[in-house]
Amino acid sequence: MPSSSQAPTSSARPDEAERLAALRRYAILDTPPEPAFDRIVRLASHLLGAPISLVSLIDESRQWFKARQGLEVSQTPRSIAFCAHAILGDDVLVVPDARADRRFADNPLVTGAPNIRFYAGAPLRTPEGHRLGTLCVLDRRPHTLDDEKRALLADLSALVVDALELRRVNQVLGDMAMRDGLTGALNRRAFLMQAERLFSSIRAQQRRLSVLMLDIDHFKRVNDTWGHAIGDRVIVALTLVLRATLRKGTVIGRLGGEEFAVLLPEADAQRAIQAAERLLVAIGGASVPGPNGPVRFTASIGIGSLAPEDTDFGTLLQRADRALYSAKQAGRNRVAVM
Repeated sequence: MPSSSQAPTSSARPDEAERLAALRRYAILDTPPEPAFDRIVRLASHLLGAPISLVSLIDESRQWFKARQGLEVSQTPRSIAFCAHAILGDDVLVVPDARADRRFADNPLVTGAPNIRFYAGAPLRTPEGHRLGTLCVLDRRPHTLDDEKRALLADLSALVVDALELRRVNQVLGDMAMRDGLTGALNRRAFLMQAERLFSSIRAQQRRLSVLMLDIDHFKRVNDTWGHAIGDRVIVALTLVLRATLRKGTVIGRLGGEEFAVLLPEADAQRAIQAAERLLVAIGGASVPGPNGPVRFTASIGIGSLAPEDTDFGTLLQRADRALYSAKQAGRNRVAVM
């Protein structure tokens, strides 16, 4: 955990950028406590006889504690982190008495609260070899660890890595279950769940919300003329246009077939119309390779905007759906509002 004022900077290790990228891939920094990690720090404190135990992750300029036992703070500067030293090697780092160690004697975590004297940290080493942080134990009294307890701390740190890996796999599987396999957009169920949450929040705060519904014009003709492989390419191309044209992070869902929906928080009908018209221009410039040259396509867009009488997202979506039908009835490749 905590460490010396002489802790290495990111420039001290040539693989620091890769290490930080690996840490980011776990998407764990600043997340709430989780039982899997809390159990391990409690177990470490009990088995190793230390009042303080931490799962410490070393970020660019701080160490952040995913789990902690016996310590109130949730992070410290990296410049005073004992763990910034521990991640430089694969072995357990043991500091029997920090006051007698030149690296740590003047560390503010030693000279002041929490008055660390003893430290032992086992690196959290990923399967790719990146050391993300440590599982560490600390005491306000000097002592040391025998070989058996060092091995035990290393085993517990491996359990932390296993928990990290399981957490990442579950996140990937959960994301896959929410995504359309062809486009990567949210599937219908996931889109509606996210839309309902956003709708409830926005309605409670009396903010604005609009939803776009898009449908590729004459899509059956595309499939009948060019085949389903070209049809799939058109669907993917439309998704790419949506992502490139709309603001980053915009919620996009594939509701089925060639039908998509887009959430536009903070947008009234006028702003939604402007966004839809930009999309029509961008879609008009898109194409996919075909056997006889580029295959071009258009789309129709319906808009529904939040009204005071709307009680759930379904009413808003139905209004956008009716507007989409109106756009198709009026000749397609256009925008309509309800």
